[in-house]
Amino acid sequence: MKYKFSQKMTELKPSAIREIFKNLGQPGAIAFSAGNPAPESFPVEFISEASADIFAHDACSALQYSVTEGYVPLREAVTARLRDKFSTGGEGDTTLIVSGGQQGIELTAKVMCDEGDTVIAENPSFIGALNSFRSLGLKLAGVPLEDDGMNLNALEDALKTNPRAKLIYTIPTFHNPVGVTTSLEKRRGIYALAKKYGAVIIEDNPYGELRLSGEDVPTIKSMDTDGIVVYCGSFSKILSAGMRVGFLSAPSDIATKIVVAKQVEDVHTNIFFQMIAHRFMTQFDMDAHIEKIRALYRYKCGLMLDTMARELPGDVRWIKPQGGLFLWCTLPDRLDAGKFVADAAAEKVFVVPGSAFQCDQSLPTKAFRLNYSTPTDDDIVRGIKILGSIARM
Repeated sequence: MKYKFSQKMTELKPSAIREIFKNLGQPGAIAFSAGNPAPESFPVEFISEASADIFAHDACSALQYSVTEGYVPLREAVTARLRDKFSTGGEGDTTLIVSGGQQGIELTAKVMCDEGDTVIAENPSFIGALNSFRSLGLKLAGVPLEDDGMNLNALEDALKTNPRAKLIYTIPTFHNPVGVTTSLEKRRGIYALAKKYGAVIIEDNPYGELRLSGEDVPTIKSMDTDGIVVYCGSFSKILSAGMRVGFLSAPSDIATKIVVAKQVEDVHTNIFFQMIAHRFMTQFDMDAHIEKIRALYRYKCGLMLDTMARELPGDVRWIKPQGGLFLWCTLPDRLDAGKFVADAAAEKVFVVPGSAFQCDQSLPTKAFRLNYSTPTDDDIVRGIKILGSIARM
């Protein structure tokens, strides 16, 4: 039978990152393409003990249906941490638990936008969010990303020229894929423009706990006196990516609609893993654990940067991040980016081409993304040497 798929899905391309994942099982493959946490960052012993205790004393709650809004003790713990650590979330906001931070992004777009509306995003941006928007039949307007965040003049132009712009999507802290952090001045500017033009901001902050250097910058949500910011976070980078437990803090009217949309999608997030996340926050030294992860990534990032400085030609450029999981590199004009990525893959070194992160994927780019959290130290050194050899061809 010849199937006729919906236009939205016919035009939607598979995630380049997920497609690359299919090759990572090859013997000797070096995965600079992933965004996975380091395996040694998982608190395996704690999770094992917490799981046994839950099944010994509260198995029914862990195995039964639960409420869509999320496990109440976890919601309360997340609300308190956002307030106390990030000055984020106020009396007019509601905290919800979602199935990974990406679901929070997708649900927000679903309840705020009609098909044909526009989402304004940094260009480049997180492929998972961009594909979520595309799957809903939304248009994308990319705004150039500078060393300190979105170009505000270009953002205002995009708001002016797209009267159906409903959302501004931003990753202001340790941007994926570029790694830059938006300055306080620009965060205030983004908020002011959203207010001026009647747009809602999705502030995506899955990496905010992973600062390797520098000082914290207030979240955009901490400035939200007008109820126009939905803040999305996740346990994926500090506890477990596979648990798929995320959260959002949204103005209560928006949160109410998100609950209805989530009921349609998956009823509720895995309750057992929500219970684990709650114990992680309340019965484990979460801050000490996060500091260990920071130290691990500070070392691995430094190792990759030092190796790149030795092994890559001088005309290959990259951005040094203050945190997160990624390095963004730009090839010189003499090199073809597509051939570079393909030649690296032929040597079993997998990187993500910059085109995957473009709002308009047809536009050319010389960039590619590297990840330092997933590969071993030996693979970091060996893989960068291979990339250096290819870049010198």
